[in-house]
Amino acid sequence: MDQHPQRPLGVAVVGAGMAGRAHCQGYRTATTLYGAGLPPVRLVAVADAHRPFADDAARRYGYERAVTSWQEVAQDPDVDVVSVVVANSLHREVVEGLLAAGKHVLCEKPLAPSLEDARAMVAAAQASDRTTGVGFTYRRSPAIATVAERLRAGDLGEPRSFSAHYWCDYALDPRAPLSWRYRGGPGSGALADIGSHAIDTGELLLGPVRSVAGAVMSTFTTQRPLPVGAVVGHAGGEVSEETAPVENEDVVTFTAAFDGGVVGTFSISRVAHGLPNALGFEIFGSAGAAMFDLERPGEISYSDAGAPAGTSGFRRVVLGPAHPYVRGGLAMDFPSVGHGQNEFFAYQCRAFLDQVAGRGPDDGALPPVPSLAHGLHNLEVIDAVTRSAAAGGAAVEVPAPA
Repeated sequence: MDQHPQRPLGVAVVGAGMAGRAHCQGYRTATTLYGAGLPPVRLVAVADAHRPFADDAARRYGYERAVTSWQEVAQDPDVDVVSVVVANSLHREVVEGLLAAGKHVLCEKPLAPSLEDARAMVAAAQASDRTTGVGFTYRRSPAIATVAERLRAGDLGEPRSFSAHYWCDYALDPRAPLSWRYRGGPGSGALADIGSHAIDTGELLLGPVRSVAGAVMSTFTTQRPLPVGAVVGHAGGEVSEETAPVENEDVVTFTAAFDGGVVGTFSISRVAHGLPNALGFEIFGSAGAAMFDLERPGEISYSDAGAPAGTSGFRRVVLGPAHPYVRGGLAMDFPSVGHGQNEFFAYQCRAFLDQVAGRGPDDGALPPVPSLAHGLHNLEVIDAVTRSAAAGGAAVEVPAPA
């Protein structure tokens, strides 16, 4: 018998809304994924200012207790690791407070409501000896990771053009209640909420964005009714007759130039009829091409020079154990067994726990979660797009990543 068992890593989640529940489930699943070597995980607490949300999430996902403030999590000696999944405007206060309390912190994207806040959060992380990261969940997609591998291996030749979209319909109903997602000024709407993922996916595949241009933003519902009670995620709910202004964009389009010279186009919308969650991209190189659609997360479309004349063209590649994250990442890790966005959260939670435990590639750990500095860079791209739109589409340079 082991006379010196590892102390469990105590986990808490601050925020029990839509993505918060995904983090709760992700930590619950993380220890069942991949190889041995991770310390035991103790599911300690779920915090939410709306007590029924915290109670429900704690019950559903097996956490020991529900609390109503992040401060209770910060003061809890049983908690080592915290996911912050609350409104963007709260990120800085919560992350800095948790770091000061000695917690390891994984913060959802976008990192902060402003560059000033993001820079302060990066400084706090750098001054701390704690592990920190920002949650760009789609990096854990086996399909997207496969395309990234093929690009690094040179299988598509020289990348030449890239097109990405993230189209959702959660803001289509003008009677949907006003929530924090509709506040914050230009750039904090569809661009920060879902466009941040599209930008990060492009940079995962092609490296940093060097400049943006041609940005256009539009808002179609300018006033929304105030909710009666709490709002979860993108869900509707009872609304009052009182309305308030929508402060940010429904749609944004722009072009981007990547460091390697690749041209990219981006289309982001939260008013795309019939598309609740449609992330996708196409990438074309000198020797091949690849396409991905989140509505079919277990496959990619792929074209290269390997097929003989007469049968060349795009082919459907169904993901299985030979692709990233699948082997050991599913209970039934067999070809064609389905997976989706919930698994991506679990893979992200496992990766962050690996980092906290000091496990690296030699230990079989997953690729690390991006740093808060990377989250700051993502916001610098968003800021450049916002400034381009304000300047009638003028080209705007993006600072090089730190």
